[in-house]
Amino acid sequence: MSPRNLLEPTFSRTRLGSGPGLLLAHGAGSSLAGSYGPILEALAARRTIVGIDYPGSGDTPRATTPLTVDDLADQLVAAADAEGLDRFAVSGYSLGGPVAIRAATRHPGRVTALVLTAAFPHRDNRLALAASIQSKIAASGDRELLAEFLLMTALGTQALESMPTGQLQQTLGYTAASIADGSAEQTHLVSHVDVRDDLPGITVPTLVISTTDDRMTSPALHRQLAQTIPGAELAEIATGHLPMLERTDEWLQLITDFLGKHDA
Repeated sequence: MSPRNLLEPTFSRTRLGSGPGLLLAHGAGSSLAGSYGPILEALAARRTIVGIDYPGSGDTPRATTPLTVDDLADQLVAAADAEGLDRFAVSGYSLGGPVAIRAATRHPGRVTALVLTAAFPHRDNRLALAASIQSKIAASGDRELLAEFLLMTALGTQALESMPTGQLQQTLGYTAASIADGSAEQTHLVSHVDVRDDLPGITVPTLVISTTDDRMTSPALHRQLAQTIPGAELAEIATGHLPMLERTDEWLQLITDFLGKHDA
């Protein structure tokens, strides 16, 4: 048995299903349901799913101190401990990618595989600008403006331009209503994350899923992950930053096929 994490779990968490363990780390400004909701039930059909909501998402109160990727990673593992999971794969989406990487680095021997979707090892200039704008709008409280910015940057070209005006307005309303209260703090963290030094030391099977029409996290950042993590596989989806909405089934298939080959 690997040593347990001694951290007391304080974030709200979700547990579903049974079978091999799979931890889920969501994106900034979202939640577990927002990042993984469309595929949660299917993932839980064959696995024990444990996910957390970051401060200001779901039922987790907003943070009173700056967020760190190490704290998010440790809380994710603490949730696994609370649910009786000793070893587990970790799937991280967007900001959840660095969280998953830090979980593997900080808790060696417990993580069996990584799936990193639309993720990044550090912020490039485009991501730094996008995160700064998103964080400032979120801090202002203007949810409608933030929704407009997010749809403009996060949706792929085909998905965005195929929307009739009425659907676009409905989607803006839904997006505004679902923005996490802690979006400003979570997005601010994006500008400070740098896990590049962790990548060469990752020894578990890793799948990097690149969203090739992504204007939030550049495909160049996805490729950097795949090229630097030893033995990592790279898969591509023709979508923007939101594969859970644009290519739900394709995203799910990539995750389940990869994990099926590497179940502990």
